[in-house]
Amino acid sequence: MSRHDIAVTGLGLVTPSGIGVEPNWAAVCDGRPSAAHDPLLKDNPVRISCRVPDFEPAQLLGGRRAHRLDRFTQFALVAAREAITSAGLDIATWDGARVGVVLGCAAGGPGTVEEQHLILTEKGPASVSPLLLPMQLPNMLAGQTAIEFGATGPNLVVATACASGATAIGTASDLLALDRCDIVLAGGSEAMITPLVMAGFAQMGALSRREDDPAAASRPFDADRDGFVAGEGAGVLVLERADDTRARGARARARVAGYGASADAHHITTPHPEGTGVESAIRSALADAGATPGDVGHVNAHGTSTPLNDLTEARVLRRVLAGAPLVTSTKGATGHLLGAAGAVEAVFSVLTVERGLVPPTANLRTLDPHIDIDVATAATPRKIGLALSNSFGFGGQNAVLAIAAA
Repeated sequence: MSRHDIAVTGLGLVTPSGIGVEPNWAAVCDGRPSAAHDPLLKDNPVRISCRVPDFEPAQLLGGRRAHRLDRFTQFALVAAREAITSAGLDIATWDGARVGVVLGCAAGGPGTVEEQHLILTEKGPASVSPLLLPMQLPNMLAGQTAIEFGATGPNLVVATACASGATAIGTASDLLALDRCDIVLAGGSEAMITPLVMAGFAQMGALSRREDDPAAASRPFDADRDGFVAGEGAGVLVLERADDTRARGARARARVAGYGASADAHHITTPHPEGTGVESAIRSALADAGATPGDVGHVNAHGTSTPLNDLTEARVLRRVLAGAPLVTSTKGATGHLLGAAGAVEAVFSVLTVERGLVPPTANLRTLDPHIDIDVATAATPRKIGLALSNSFGFGGQNAVLAIAAA
C-alpha cells in the first residue's frame, strides 16, 4: 500500500485561535494574534502566552470525566470528537479493533505534576492524588482517547519535542500503509504553560520578551523577532486509506502524500547551522510523495519567531525548493503549540490545499533582510497541489509532511 493513498477525512482543532476548525481558520486567515499577558505567569521572567480561549472542560466533557484528566488530554478529546464527526464516522458502529490512535506530545501533564508537588510539600505524601500518574503520563493521551471512542487498535504516543504532532501523523500513515488498521486518529496535544516549564524556557532565552506589546510578540521571519510565544491546544486528523474512504462514500479533504524524518545530531537545542537535517527531512518527504521540489506550492513553516530557527529554515527552503513556494507560519496567530504544533499546522495545511487559500504570517511587518523567501503577509488565494508542513524539535528531531490535493 502506497502512502499516496492515505486520505484525510476529518479535522479537529483546539488552539489559542479558537475551539473548532472554522473559528481557527477564520482567525489565522485574518492574521489575528492570540498572545496576551498570562495571570498564571505573573511572577515569571516572561509573562506572555497563548491560551485557548473560553475552554470549559466540564461543559465539553462532563464534570466527572474532565476532573480526572489533565488539560493536555482534555484538549485532545475535544479535537478528536470534532475530527470524528467531520469524517462522518459513527463510533457506535465502527470496528474498534481496526481503529488506531497515534498522538504526539512533548511533556505529558506538567500542570498536574506541579499542582501535586505543591500539595506534597504543603500537606505531605498522604494528600497526593491517586490520579497523579494516570493524569500526567504522556501515554495516557492515546489511552484516554481510545477509552473515549472505543478504539482498540494500535495505540501509542510519540515524543519528538516540537515535531511530535507531525511525527505522529507520519507514523499513523505507516500503520495504514502496512494494513495494521483501517482508521487512525492522529495528531498532537500539549498543555505546557506552567510556571516551572515557562521559567525553564525563559532561562534558555527562547521566549519573546515583548512585554509592552504581547499581541505582536510572535512574529515569524520578522526583522525584530526575539523569541517564541508558548501556546497550548490540540490538533487531530482522521486518516484512512483512500479506497476505504471511497467505499463508504466519504470525502477525502486532502492526502498525506509523503513523510520525511531526520536528526541533526548536532546540539540539544540549536539547529544545525547549515540545516542539513531539515533539508534531509524535506527531501525524504518529497521522495516519499513521488514529487520534485518544483511541485511544492506552499510551505507551512516551522517558523517559531526565534532568530536562529527562522533564518536556518528560510535558507534551507531557498536552497531546496526551486519553485519559490508561498511560505507562511501560522505561529504568528496561534503561538508555538510545542508538541501539538505539527498536528495543528498539518490541519492548516490541509485547509490551505482544500480551500485554495494561504493564510498570512501574522505580525510580519518587516521581513528579515537575510531571509530570501516569499512569505505571505495577507491571505492569498492560490491553487495548491502540494504543500509541506515543517516541524522541528529540540534534540534536532525533524519531521516534514507532504500534504497533497485529494
